[in-house]
Amino acid sequence: MKLRIGLIGLGETWQTRHRPAIRMLHDRFDVRAVYSPVSKLAENAAAEFQADPVDGFQALVSRCDIDAVFVLQRSWLGWLPMLAACEAGKAIYWAGDLDFDPSEAEPIREAIDRSGIAFMTELPKRFAPATLRLKELIATRLGPPRLVFCHRRIHSETASQKQACSHDNLLHHELIELIDWCRYVVGREPATVVSTGLSHATPADYECMSLQFAAQQTQPAVTAQISCGSYIRPTWHEAVSFRPPSAMQICCERGVAFIDLPSTLVWFDDAGRHLESLETELPVGQQLLTQFYRAVTSLVRNMSDLDDVCRSASILAAARDSSRSGIRIGLDD
Repeated sequence: MKLRIGLIGLGETWQTRHRPAIRMLHDRFDVRAVYSPVSKLAENAAAEFQADPVDGFQALVSRCDIDAVFVLQRSWLGWLPMLAACEAGKAIYWAGDLDFDPSEAEPIREAIDRSGIAFMTELPKRFAPATLRLKELIATRLGPPRLVFCHRRIHSETASQKQACSHDNLLHHELIELIDWCRYVVGREPATVVSTGLSHATPADYECMSLQFAAQQTQPAVTAQISCGSYIRPTWHEAVSFRPPSAMQICCERGVAFIDLPSTLVWFDDAGRHLESLETELPVGQQLLTQFYRAVTSLVRNMSDLDDVCRSASILAAARDSSRSGIRIGLDD
């Protein structure tokens, strides 16, 4: 069964992630229509996939030959494409903004729930080959996590990124992804968060938080330290590429691992050093779209992606409350 899809927005990962994945999965996805605020991009993509360029997202989602909508760009449109797809009864692959305000998320969730559609949020760090292999090692060789360090250094945005979202939204998006990534790797919810923010301008150029995961039965307590910022100026060209930190360092019961996304994993145990390059594994884009295809064609609805994003957004909101108040914040399950 082929899903007939429409593309809304062609973001910065279109060429490296979404386009190759759709081409490789041509037996599962058939692009029928493309809309982009940049009309030339829509025309080029439509020509490549023998699809129709359209003038707006409303026209795209209302087409009768569309089963699912891929929103592939963060933009000023916000939630409008999602709500339009819900009204039209079209499944949604959401790679747009992750700025789910916890106080405003419930109406969005209700709209998706009422429509009965399949919905999936793009969380690429979960499906990176290095992350999937790390989860295997935790279960087999490394043992339960005890300490996690997660860092993301934001480089100067490209012109398209600047047009798509503000610096503040970019930092927000990255922090939500990092929080979700830590929750996924640890495998349970944090109990408390404490945060500090360093700001020499508005919005903040650096944020740091510590999540505490309580011990559970045979699982030890875990501390996860998350930091993200753009503290290196774009004009410091050599500094930008100098010795970038690992995306994640994780200390477990029987060893330690270092991850460089998407596909490099180095881990150490009593036997020594182990280097795994996972370039031959299924790329992140194909992993994500395969999961979405299963979600659409399955008889069982799964709302966990939206719940996970809302949960991570609520943790980030609590972290910012902690930064303002200077106290540790308890997190409700």
